[in-house]
Formats: sequence, structure tokens, C-alpha cells
Amino acid sequence: MQQQKPNLSFWQIWNMCFGFLGIQFGFALQNGNVSRIFQTLGASIDEIPILWIAGPLTGLLVQPVVGYFSDRTWNKLGRRRPYFFYGAVLTTLALFFMPNSPTLWMAAGMLWILDASINITMEPFRAFVGDNLNQQQRPLGFSMQSFFIGIGAVVASALPYMLSNWFDVANTAPAGEIPDSVKYSFYAGGVVLFAAVLWTVMRSTEYSPAQLQAFGEAEDEVAPASENPARYWRSGAVFSLIGAAAVAFVWLYSLDKQLYVLGGCLLAFGLLQWLVSAQKNKQGKGMLVQIVDDLFTMPNTMRHLAVVQFFSWFALFSMWIYTTAAVTSVHYGSSDPTSAAYNDGADWVGLLFAIYNGFAAIAAIVIPWVVKRTSLQISHSINLLCGALGLVSFLWIKDPALLWLSMIGVGVAWASILSLPYALLADALPSQKMGVYMGMFNFFIVLPQLLAASVLGTLLNVFFDGQAIYALALGAASLVIAALYVLSIKVKRQQHSM
Repeated sequence: MQQQKPNLSFWQIWNMCFGFLGIQFGFALQNGNVSRIFQTLGASIDEIPILWIAGPLTGLLVQPVVGYFSDRTWNKLGRRRPYFFYGAVLTTLALFFMPNSPTLWMAAGMLWILDASINITMEPFRAFVGDNLNQQQRPLGFSMQSFFIGIGAVVASALPYMLSNWFDVANTAPAGEIPDSVKYSFYAGGVVLFAAVLWTVMRSTEYSPAQLQAFGEAEDEVAPASENPARYWRSGAVFSLIGAAAVAFVWLYSLDKQLYVLGGCLLAFGLLQWLVSAQKNKQGKGMLVQIVDDLFTMPNTMRHLAVVQFFSWFALFSMWIYTTAAVTSVHYGSSDPTSAAYNDGADWVGLLFAIYNGFAAIAAIVIPWVVKRTSLQISHSINLLCGALGLVSFLWIKDPALLWLSMIGVGVAWASILSLPYALLADALPSQKMGVYMGMFNFFIVLPQLLAASVLGTLLNVFFDGQAIYALALGAASLVIAALYVLSIKVKRQQHSM
């Protein structure tokens, strides 16, 4: 007889999502301060996107692999919780070391380590909701994750500002040194991240493999079939040729070096498909073959949501990279990282990031009410348009003290991006592959980040005279595209009310 997962109590769901508060604490410190660290250590404005490439590349590589192995893990800590715990240990250490990087190249390397560690911790949390909650409670779980993301990011983003303005911690330092306000913020972030994740590890339980199998029989769609090796060979040839041509074009015409990333990624994806084709012909399935098979045979709902995620996260990455440079140069009139005006502007950006996350926490409570009265697609579209309005308003608002108004729309969009796509997707994923598919969904977060890191600097230099403020306008346009496309997504039945 098929079993159904029982409803969990509010506090059980609270405990299993609480770790996301710590994860977002570290993530927000990274987003709000890494560009500042890079500029302080000597990076020019057009070098910042390529230095940020560490984040998306590590996510692209780490998340599906962690998802694949977490689907197959079971020990005394459970299925997903071992990855929470050990990832939190690594992330805490990385947060302690990052602001003490003595040179730009070491800071870039630490960003790779920090982002990889955060990804190890973060990736299984999405699958954790799918494992432990039934279909009716999954949207509540994703919304609660969004709530904790908002709360954690509010405090983390505001920490440098609070330390310098409330506790007189220095927010300036000699050339080439990171201010104490940033250092102490990262130290506090490491402690909070580890404590929050440890709470979830200690206060949550997981279903055994036998129970998950029984639940999966009741909820799963048919698992996708394996792809033919010949398809991978043909597709690999196309991607390899396009990627090689792009790299050659950049070299021949001495284009911006960041464009090598785009061509290199296309070439690498083509070579990966050739490798998978060869492995399928020789030995059948392994981890690499299975991941690529699952990618090419993903559920239709996931395939359509990929487009929405792509344009949504391109906008977010534009904002994270360029808001500091935009606000300090336009609203505070300084691009000198050693000046008081620049650091005052950078602190204000940190506070703005805290504000949009605060609005996101509030929106996470309101969004379920809107979904119940419309639909997931309509609600997400409205929320993304709010975000577009928020980003483009940076061009209109001249007084930096009023920029918090822009953050209302950004916060609404952020809360929606972190919950509604997952609510749309949840029922389409086979439970025995929940981890790998949730990790793979990250591809459509990572790819726009890679594109942003590759082309944003070039676009700004060619079309906007290097003015960072126009990166936010490009982000607004990207959110409008995502808002329109989400309305085209069809589902088999009306999704659950939240």
C-alpha cells in the first residue's frame, strides 16, 4: 500500500529551514562586500566581473555533484545533513580568511573556496524540503526558506554599516588593506552561519531510504530515459565548434579578455558531451553520464522554468556586481576606494542590501496570499516587474537617502525568485533524483552569472562609457523578459495554495 508523507508541524518546518538563515548570512556578506574587497586590493571596475567568475563556476561544478552524492548518502547524520554540517565548517573557515587576503589574487582564490563551501552547504537544503514535506506543505517550506534568507541577509548586509556607525569601528583603512568593519562582519558571519546550520542538523530528522522509496512510489513521475550517445556526439560537435570559433574571434580581434569565458564555457560543454558519449559506448552509466542524461531529459516544467531563472538571475548578478560602483560614483561622487565618500557609499549599499532583504522577508509572508488569489505564474510575473521597477529607479533617484524606495521592488522580486519557481517545480521532480535535479536547476542560476561576468564589462565600456549605473538598467530589462515568459508556463494542475 502506498504511503503519504504526514504533515509536519510549524516548528518542525521552522527547524529544518532555520539553517538557511546562516547560509544567507554568509552569502549576503559575500555579495555585499566582495566587490569592495577587490577594489580595495587594486581591481579596476572592468576587472570586477571576471573576478566574480568564481561564484558561478563553482556552483556549476559543485551543486549537481553534491546533489548526485546526497541522493545516494545515508549515514548517522542522515541523507542531506552531512553536507549541511561539513559544508558549514568549510564556509566558516573561509569567512574568517577572506577579509584577511593580502593580495588581489589571494582574494580571488578565497572567493572560489568560499563559494564552493557555501554551495556544499546550500544545495541539499532545497532537496531537504522535497524529501521531508508532502506536496501540500512544500510551498510553505520554500516560503519559510525565503523568510530566513531575508532575515539573515538583513543583518549580514547591514553589519559593516552598523559596526562603523553604531560602534565606531573604522570603515576606512590604508591603501590595500580591508577596513576593520568588513573584517569583523565576516568573523561574525562565520559564527552565525555555523550555529544556524548546526541547529538544523541537530533539531531535524530525515526519512530512511525505505520510507523515501515508498513515498516516491506515490509521488514520482516516470523517470526520464537515457539519451543516445550519437546525440551527444553531434551536439558536442556543434558546441565545440561554436566555442572554439568564439575564442578565436576574441583572440584575433583583441576583444575584452572577459569574453574568453563565454567561448570557453561553450567549448567545455561540447567536450563534456563528447566525453559522455565515449563513456556511454564503453561502460554505460557513471556519475558524469547520469548527470548529463538527467540534464538533457529534465521534466518539461523545469525546462520552461530554466528560461525564467536565466533572465531573473542575470538581473540579480548585475545588481550584486555593480551596485557598489554605481552608487559610490553616481550618488556619492567618488570611485576612489581609499576616500571617505566611497566608503560611506559602500556602507550605504550594504544597508540597501539589508533593506531589500528585509522587504523580502515581509514579502515572503504576503506572497502566499497573492498566489492563493491568482496563480503561481501571475504572482511571480507581478513580483518580477516590481523588481524591474526597483532597479531602473536607480537612474531616476538622485538623493542616495531615497534609494531605499528602490529596494522595495527588489525585495519583492528576490522573495519570489527564491520560492515560487521551486513551488512550480517541486511536483515535477522524481524523489530519488531530488538532489541532483535541484543541483542541476542551479545551472540556470549559474549560466546567466557566467554570461554577466563575461559580457557586462564589455557592454558597459562599449555602449555606456563604462558607467556602472547602466548595468542596473540592463538588469531591469532582464527582469521584464522573465516576467513575461513565466506567464507562458503551463502546469498539469493548479499548484497548491501557499
